[in-house]
Amino acid sequence: MPNPLIELKNVTKTYHTGTVYYNALDDISVTIGENEFVAVMGPSGSGKSTLLNIVAGIDRPTNGQIVVGGTALSTLKSSGLATYRKTQVGIIFQSFNLLNHFTALENVNLSLILQGADSNEHKEKAAEALKWIGLGERLNNKPTQLSGGEQQRVAIVRALVKNPKIILADEPTGNLDSKTGQQIVELIKSLKSQGKTIILVTHNQEIARASDRIIQMKDGCIIP
Repeated sequence: MPNPLIELKNVTKTYHTGTVYYNALDDISVTIGENEFVAVMGPSGSGKSTLLNIVAGIDRPTNGQIVVGGTALSTLKSSGLATYRKTQVGIIFQSFNLLNHFTALENVNLSLILQGADSNEHKEKAAEALKWIGLGERLNNKPTQLSGGEQQRVAIVRALVKNPKIILADEPTGNLDSKTGQQIVELIKSLKSQGKTIILVTHNQEIARASDRIIQMKDGCIIP
């Protein structure tokens, strides 16, 4: 096991609708090391996306603690969590979540603007990142003018351009054909060589086998 980077300690996340309560995460404990590529698998409703949201600091656990890089996220206020997300976490969504009225360059550029990058440098940095991923000829295309694979590559660059330590990917190939999906997985795998820690949620066994370790979930629990 590499040096621990992310530690979930007896984490429970409880939601309720009216008088009905259920645990999306049920007293789970898991450690993920630096520069480790972990795949999270399980049926719908098993808690996979909730796990990502907890690690991202988007949601807080009902009980338990999550420690990232030695810092307990529970000790951070809203502003501290926002800084954590902006500087340490890159999130790749299944649905891309690109702004349709922005070009590829503007979508990536926005991530840098929100991070507080120097306005004279961020556009050049965004352009270089898109060229690196093979989209140098598509900088000024809007999402509707891009294929699904190209849109996902823009979403990946948007997550990476701020140089986060942690990459969280929620079914990043779910809306892609198998060939394009495999290209995206190869791209995500290459991030490990850059020192990134990757947590990827997937239903695809073949994709999961590309990881260092598979975490199986069911009913909010991690299956041994």
